Amino acid sequence: MNVALIGATGNIGSKIAAELLSRGHSVTAIARNTDKAPAGTTAKSVDASDPAALAAALKGHDAVVSSAPFAPGLSPAIIEGVKRSGVKRYIMVGGAGSLEVAPGKMLKDTLTLPDAVRKILDEAAENLKRLRGESELDWTFFSPAAEIGPGERTGKFRLGGDQLVSDAAGKSRISYDDYAIALVDELEQPRHVKKRFTVAY
Repeated sequence: MNVALIGATGNIGSKIAAELLSRGHSVTAIARNTDKAPAGTTAKSVDASDPAALAAALKGHDAVVSSAPFAPGLSPAIIEGVKRSGVKRYIMVGGAGSLEVAPGKMLKDTLTLPDAVRKILDEAAENLKRLRGESELDWTFFSPAAEIGPGERTGKFRLGGDQLVSDAAGKSRISYDDYAIALVDELEQPRHVKKRFTVAY
């Protein structure tokens, strides 16, 4: 597939790019700073907050993956840009904060967080709401485990839906590499179109 990857230079984005390339897909890295674009990608310098410019860069791709940060106004602009581009398949790297830990209770509502962090988690949850109201795109919102960071590439993990996935000790974690594997699996064999899903060990 020819995949456009927004936020390709970040911790998660760079791992997704590597996984896509390792499976033979073509990757267009959409980033403000193309100097840091992963090797093997075709870099395009685009301001993702400009729907018109983004649509022009995305046009003609088979799918769009966004691992852009959650900032007020940015995600709606990206969604609008994807819609204008005519690309139907869209996967958003989501947050874990909106995962349910009990009926009607989100993970983010159980945590004591600085305001700046809470705003990011709230914005991520809003994006899930936006996508659930979206009819034009074949979207997927992919929430990581509660903890995501550097670690092994094992290829062994469990998938879930709207509920937080934890191990027997109550830990919910995943490595960047294994998150990328699960995301590209979904791209190649869609199982969660117009749905949110999650991953953890």
